[in-house]
Formats: sequence, structure tokens, C-alpha cells
Amino acid sequence: MKRKVCFMFVNGYYKDGPERTVIDLGQGEMIVVGVGDYEMACAEAKKLADEGVIMIELCGGFGTIGHSEVTKAVEGKCQVGVVRFDNHPGYDGASGDTKWQ
Repeated sequence: MKRKVCFMFVNGYYKDGPERTVIDLGQGEMIVVGVGDYEMACAEAKKLADEGVIMIELCGGFGTIGHSEVTKAVEGKCQVGVVRFDNHPGYDGASGDTKWQ
């Protein structure tokens, strides 16, 4: 069975639902997922954990609240890490917590 890992990013473009791309790494898969907000991220993270993903790395667009919510959503079924930008340069210095929650 191939090992599955995920990188998830948040972008308001994905209002109608998440978008996934799967990259075959030979020994495993890297699933890249775009979501529109924290609520969508939590729902998608639950699905990913149930599908056997062993880790989800969140982009810097997720703030500390987003990281916490996704971590709770997976209920210990996989690890959740985060690239940290408390003052994200792509959001004019704002945190993802003010933009996506």
C-alpha cells in the first residue's frame, strides 16, 4: 500500500468545494488540496484521514486557529503540521485566522 501525505492550502477561490491533485511519488502519493475556508478544510481533512493519509501539512495561510480546528477534525487519525506565517505577506500582513475563519 502506498504511503499518502497531503499539503493543504486555503484560498477563497474554492467556494464550491475543495480541489485535489494527486502526485505519484513511486513509493507513495502527495495529495495537494485547495480549500476555500477553515470549515471546508476540516471536512476535507476528515476525509483524508479516513482515506489513510498519515500527515497533513497546512500552508502558511492557516493561522493558529485554523491549525487547531484541522487538528481537532482529524481526531488523532493523522498528524497535522503547519508552515507558519502569523503575519502572512500574501494577505497584507494579516493572519489566515482573520481572513478564512
